[in-house]
Amino acid sequence: MSKIKYLAFILLCISFSGCHRPVKINGIYRFFAGKKNGYEIWVVDGYKTRHKIYQSFLYGGNEQRYLFNPKGEIWIDHAVSCEEYELTLAHELNERHLMAKYGWTYDRSHDSSLAIEVVMRRTFDSVCRRHEASLPKVSPTDYNNTREIRDLPDSVSIRGIYRVPLGMRNGANVWIVDGYMVRKTIYPDFGFSGNDQTYHFIPAGEIWIDGQISCEETEYSIAEEQIERNAMKAGKNFSDAYSLAIDDNTRRRDLMETLIRKHPPLILPDSTTRYAGEIDPQEK
Repeated sequence: MSKIKYLAFILLCISFSGCHRPVKINGIYRFFAGKKNGYEIWVVDGYKTRHKIYQSFLYGGNEQRYLFNPKGEIWIDHAVSCEEYELTLAHELNERHLMAKYGWTYDRSHDSSLAIEVVMRRTFDSVCRRHEASLPKVSPTDYNNTREIRDLPDSVSIRGIYRVPLGMRNGANVWIVDGYMVRKTIYPDFGFSGNDQTYHFIPAGEIWIDGQISCEETEYSIAEEQIERNAMKAGKNFSDAYSLAIDDNTRRRDLMETLIRKHPPLILPDSTTRYAGEIDPQEK
């Protein structure tokens, strides 16, 4: 057998044996959101996931539905708004559990998770409307007593603003709010987030997060408002408090980039999706 034929034979054997170099994808991970129910929650680059891995990836994913989703991780698309984050996370956790524990199909698990979302949305709306009804009127001004909508009265009622309660964080109640409505009816320069020390229209003890921002910005915004709020309560002016918050925000982003660089690269499997659940022995 000639050398050329021999090499051709070897290459043919390799191709039929299924031997190939694994495909690695970098740049997928964007933010580590902590753990829930024993799973790491990662905000990932939805655009790159759709472009490089699976075109129909939307909102989020889990290891039972997507074979490229590493075990022990729940993925949330970075394009998801912070208003939709809690709902998407609950959806993925429930979907994964039903497929892993009971072997449910993806469609059945997906429908069950959508039903949970409906309940959560109605509950959030009920909590928010009750909260608004309990609030006194507020001044439509900022820390500098600037009123941006000139024809507003000295005090206004808050209606249709609150969207999702995020609970108590370091002494402040955090709420996701309708930023469009805030800008339309109270203060046009409201952006991304705010706190009760910066804006007189934010009730005492509260931090507001604009529901239109990406879910990967939520924790940065909350941390920024906490630092700014505490600094102003301690007597610092807005400018100094804001600078402290921005510096801390930069540090947090640098730490997140370091954490992401340490994460193992994503290695693509031969298949991308699973339509029926694979029973996990640990779920039995």
